[in-house]
Amino acid sequence: MSLTDSWRFAREGEEVEWPELTTPDPLHEGFYGTKALYFHAAPNYKARFSVPILWDKKLDTIVNNESSEIIRMFYTEFDDLLPPEKRDVHLYPEELKKQIDETNSWTYDDVNNGVYKCGMAKNQEAYHKAVSNLFNALDRIETHLSSPRSGPYYYGEQITEADVRLYVTIVRFDTVYVSLFKTNRGMIRYQYPHIDRWARNLYWNVLAFKDTTSFEHIKGHYFKSLTFLNPEGVVPEGPVPHILPLS
Repeated sequence: MSLTDSWRFAREGEEVEWPELTTPDPLHEGFYGTKALYFHAAPNYKARFSVPILWDKKLDTIVNNESSEIIRMFYTEFDDLLPPEKRDVHLYPEELKKQIDETNSWTYDDVNNGVYKCGMAKNQEAYHKAVSNLFNALDRIETHLSSPRSGPYYYGEQITEADVRLYVTIVRFDTVYVSLFKTNRGMIRYQYPHIDRWARNLYWNVLAFKDTTSFEHIKGHYFKSLTFLNPEGVVPEGPVPHILPLS
């Protein structure tokens, strides 16, 4: 990946480190990055080549590129393609919608996007503000998860959108962000025991989380692609283990 082309696709016959995770575009021969998809969908496109992308194979175009909207679309838009038992998965239950929306608002700004504000800060003042907001938000999450009424998931006994959106940042925190993005005021495994327990429960007890988490790929992607932060592309070996055992 580069900031110019966004996600890079493997070329046919190319030997890559993670062949199960880095594949050629199955629909467009000769497309080697998401930049090509954006220009295919909109030749005069002038904004960022962001991911994720929801692609319509029939219309051969981008349907949506906003993760917060795509995740909501998945709840209902494709029910006719699913067996009945899969349609009953509700990550955005009616009784928790207000709480989930409120949580998403500040966790996105200060945690999901907050780690990037730290890593991409252009001066000391911007970095200090971002890292302070990030760790204040982590303190807030730690307090929430320490409540006897909370757990094992963010809102009790049911996995919700709040778990999914927070997990993707927390699972990368110790392995990438602490060193590459300089979020080193603390590590999740040492300074935030309740967040760590929550994340370990998702990883070890909910198969979908573990099956879609590849620490080697996560580290390789960040440390090799963001060359303006890590010019040599050296990938650190730690932390060991990448995630602690369940108990």
